[in-house]
Amino acid sequence: MKLGILKEQNDSRVAIVPTLLGKFKDLGLEICIEQNAGAKASCADEEYTANATVCSRKEVLQNSDIVVCINAPSDEDLALLRPETLVISQFQSFIDDKVAPKLKGMNLRAFGMDVIPRTTLAQSMDVLSSMASIAGYKAVLDAASRLPRYLPMMITAAGSIKPAKVLILGAGVAGLQAIATARRLGATVEVFDTRAAVKEEVQSLGARFVEVAGAKDESSAGGYAVEQSEEFLQRQRAEVADRASKADIVITTAQVRGRKAPILLTQETVEKMKRGSVVVDLAASTGGNCELTQDRQVIVHNGVTIVGNSDLASEMPQDASFLYGNNLLNFMKLFVKKGELNIDLQNEIIRGAYLTA
Repeated sequence: MKLGILKEQNDSRVAIVPTLLGKFKDLGLEICIEQNAGAKASCADEEYTANATVCSRKEVLQNSDIVVCINAPSDEDLALLRPETLVISQFQSFIDDKVAPKLKGMNLRAFGMDVIPRTTLAQSMDVLSSMASIAGYKAVLDAASRLPRYLPMMITAAGSIKPAKVLILGAGVAGLQAIATARRLGATVEVFDTRAAVKEEVQSLGARFVEVAGAKDESSAGGYAVEQSEEFLQRQRAEVADRASKADIVITTAQVRGRKAPILLTQETVEKMKRGSVVVDLAASTGGNCELTQDRQVIVHNGVTIVGNSDLASEMPQDASFLYGNNLLNFMKLFVKKGELNIDLQNEIIRGAYLTA
């Protein structure tokens, strides 16, 4: 059985790095990879040749039994696949409900890496958590590079510098990594999250947990936010506005799966923030937590820089590719045995990720 690795069209990452190829071969797979697929992730074609064949994109698509990639292939690419080919990617099927019917209509099989159940059993396969961790780290570095001042406290002969204040909205995987990174850089950190259960985690990282009473429980939401009452949202916005007006950096991470992200930073709030402060909105692709966010754009409003970027993981392609490849390997171990497919829909992880059942 042949496994094909596609080059990403608008992404620096690659689905599998050379150091993991041997483990995929141990599953009984013959591997082909598109030419220059790993170049932007610092993986040269020569590093793949010990365990894989380097091919053209057309050859990968037409000759593979399983095709893996990070972002969903185009319709033109899908049309080149043989019937019953298994495609493993992130299809964003929660956002686009036409994906699964389209794949079925093309007589293809597909697993969505982004819909693997977010359970304890599936932690080693959880691409969303892997990429969110990188995004949280990168968000702080991006904000720090744009901030016109230090993050840590500095005592110098010319005077003392107070530490920067960072406000993080959402203490999921991305938020927790952002807390840890900001603290390492010496900033003081405040964190808001509707889940009281994360309070101890936040405090253990040296940040202050900001509570607003009356939130719905989110413990079963798989790391996503849930829709809250309007009364709660009003109290939340007031508290966030007060904290944001004193912050140097605000990082927002709240998303509701399959729906528009909640607005946590209004235009009015942004206009109360200090000139030179920075907002990094990791929910930009689903509308943004900041009312002024423009996806994939950096804008300045009233002296505040607003970065709309939900894809910060792709800016650290080497480690992001390594983590994605490990997630993929752990997932494929469930249904690839001795070079044969065994898609057991009784397995809750396989069933949850299988888009074309």
